[in-house]
Formats: sequence, structure tokens, C-alpha cells
Amino acid sequence: MASSPNKLPESYTSFNYDGLLVSHVPASSLSVTKVIMITLNRPKKYNAMKGDMFTGLEAIFNTVSEDPRVRAVVITGAGKAFSGGADLDVGFMGMVALKETEESMRDFRDWGGRVALAISNCKKPTIAAVNGPAAGVGLTMILPATIRVAYEGARCGFPFSRRGLVLESCSAFFLPRLIGLSRANHVVATGDMYPVTDPLVSGLFSTFLGSPGETVEYAVKVAEDLAENTSLVSGKLMRDMMVYCPASPEGAHVLDSRVFVQLAGTEDNVEGVKSFLERRKPEFTGSVDRSSVPFWPWWDRDDGRFVRQLQKTAKL
Repeated sequence: MASSPNKLPESYTSFNYDGLLVSHVPASSLSVTKVIMITLNRPKKYNAMKGDMFTGLEAIFNTVSEDPRVRAVVITGAGKAFSGGADLDVGFMGMVALKETEESMRDFRDWGGRVALAISNCKKPTIAAVNGPAAGVGLTMILPATIRVAYEGARCGFPFSRRGLVLESCSAFFLPRLIGLSRANHVVATGDMYPVTDPLVSGLFSTFLGSPGETVEYAVKVAEDLAENTSLVSGKLMRDMMVYCPASPEGAHVLDSRVFVQLAGTEDNVEGVKSFLERRKPEFTGSVDRSSVPFWPWWDRDDGRFVRQLQKTAKL
């Protein structure tokens, strides 16, 4: 897991990564705002992903996660596409070189997966505005987003079986959780592109909008609502409770009971109840950390047993 940033930026517009545009909401603001907009910015290449873009997204999400000034993130694409996936003009030859030693293969972590984990671990909600086609890593990396909305005319797909590759960006974990194992198997087996409204993939999105512009506007509106009216602590913990839920209802009961008790009487709980009774807008100030939720995260992020087994198998 990437380390936390040591210094917070005076402005997110200063983030300089080729292929990415970072702005405040509203864009005219010179200082950091509660909502940050990330735009994949290679419109002539359908926002195809390359190295600097992965590095930049990981850095931005890790920074936003620890920035108390920011309370929500919107990610979208410039031009007609959200993202067409990996830039195939760059290719995969750099990865082929990793196969020269077992150590280099073992240490490699796919770039899209690093972004997906940064989004998943981010303490602030992420809203993905899919304003046009989204394919491959351009889709898998946003599966951990809190909310995904899409332009009703967009298409999306997982073309790995048509490229001789496999799922990446932790999508073997997230995809079946979002649309079910049967639909997930169908869409990855065919490797086809589907209208976002197709029943096979529609479950990836919470709503559909009539135009690309409306899609981004709606995403910003949702982000602003989350930033102004919800507790970051409650939101993050509830997302994690559902994604990293124990395997049985009894286990879920133990977990939610523990989390519920932990939040009772906290500053955000007190403010949420008080603002409701006083019929005013809440002012939540809580943050997710070990001091407020000492047992978070409750799942094994290193997945040590799997790693040890993989290393053992490689030596056979």
C-alpha cells in the first residue's frame, strides 16, 4: 500500500501528470475545494491509459485521502470517451522483461490495480462519471468507486479474452460483487462491448443520463451533496462493511454490531443527531483513522496466506 503524502498541495491544479487534468469544483477556485475533479485528458487517444497516468492517479487519490479539505472526488474523461483502456501503442513489452526472474515477477503489481486500490482505500467517496466508451483498464480501475454513473449512449466492456490477457485492477474481486458471478463470467468470456444499459452490465452503474454533459453535471451534484451533508466516517465504513463483509450473516452481525457501538457518541454521531433535531445543515468533522476506529481495517490487506502459497508454488 502506498504511503501517505507528507505535504498537502496548496492547489490540486498544480498536479502535473501527462494525460491528467486536476481541477477544483468550481474550476474558478484558486484554493482547494471540497470536491476535486480528475479528468483523463488524452481525448485524441480516447483517453487511453499509459504509465504517467496510472502513477498520477495513484498519487492523487492517496493525497486526497489524507487531505481534510477535500470530501469527495469526481473522475471523468475528456472528449467523447471515458477511457478506451490501455494504450496499445505503448504495448506490454516492459512486462515481458519482468519474466526474466522469479523475483521481478513476484514483486510486480499491475498499474491499474494500484489505482483501483488507491480508490478503494481512499477515505473520501469517488464518483465516476462515465461520459463515453469505457473498456479494459479504463473500466476495471473504477470498479471500486463509491458510485458510477453513465451516459446512456455509452458502451463498456472487458476485452481481455480478445487480447490474450486476463482481468487486472483487482477486478476479479470487484466485478462479480457488482453484477454477480454469472454476468461477470458472460462479459469477460465474450470480451465484447455492451451498451451500458444492457442487463449484463447495467448493474455497474447506479443511474443513466441523457448526455455526456448531464452525466458529469450529475456526478458533481452527487459529490457536492456527499461533501456537504454526509459523514466521511460513516460513508467509508459502510462501503468497507459491504465490500469486505464476513462470509456469514453471523459474522456480519458481529462486525456491524462492533462498528455501530464504536460510532455511538462520536463527534459525527452527536452532530448528525443534533443537526437533524435542530433542522439545520450538519457540519461533520470526523475522519477515518486508527484513533477513531481502532480495528479498521479489519480485513487482511496483505493477504499473507495467498502470497506465501504463491511463492511456494513458484519454487516447485
